[in-house]
Amino acid sequence: MAKTLDLMFLGAPGSGKGTQAKILGERFNLKHVASGDLFRENLKNETELGKLAKSYMERGDLVPDDVTIAMLKDRLSRPDVQTGFMLDGFPRTIAQAEALGVMMAEMERHIAAVLYLNVPDDVIVERLSGRLICRNCQNPFHLTFNPPGKEGICDVCGGELYQRDDDKPETVRSRLKIYHIQTKPLVDYYSEKGALVEIDGAGGFSEITERLIEAVQQL
Repeated sequence: MAKTLDLMFLGAPGSGKGTQAKILGERFNLKHVASGDLFRENLKNETELGKLAKSYMERGDLVPDDVTIAMLKDRLSRPDVQTGFMLDGFPRTIAQAEALGVMMAEMERHIAAVLYLNVPDDVIVERLSGRLICRNCQNPFHLTFNPPGKEGICDVCGGELYQRDDDKPETVRSRLKIYHIQTKPLVDYYSEKGALVEIDGAGGFSEITERLIEAVQQL
């Protein structure tokens, strides 16, 4: 394996990229770097960047790309990502992708491959709309893949199971519509650069993991 292996994950919400990124990270000693975690860390620790981001969020404004890039640059300067990383959740737009490219060049690093987990919308709707959460212990279930022993009742503590608003079919389809408009162009962007590696994201979880492992091994 190369001295440094910097990878990026692309995929719709519910495609499973976050979970798969963690598995691949452990397999290939690559740190999973998720944009959501970066924001939470900076906000929690009240860093200068966190305070700046919070000022925009409190006004109801979008956090500017340069603030997110600065958070990412700080994260990628730490020792635990010097052998490589799995970037998840950023970029979401072409402008962010271009800014990321400039930042990576400044750090004398580059994205070796963009792993695009391609999952049909109907499969994602089925995955997400089948999710149930226990109100009491927060244990997750799924109507298809991990159903409770008794309908509506948690196997662990006997609490009531419910569906989050985010997981309702109409909400999932709305999120997917936004994804296709805003983020899908990144597929074409990285494809034109020869960096895109498309992975079939349909099928069993372990089966998809094996496809991803094989793709990374070929790098």
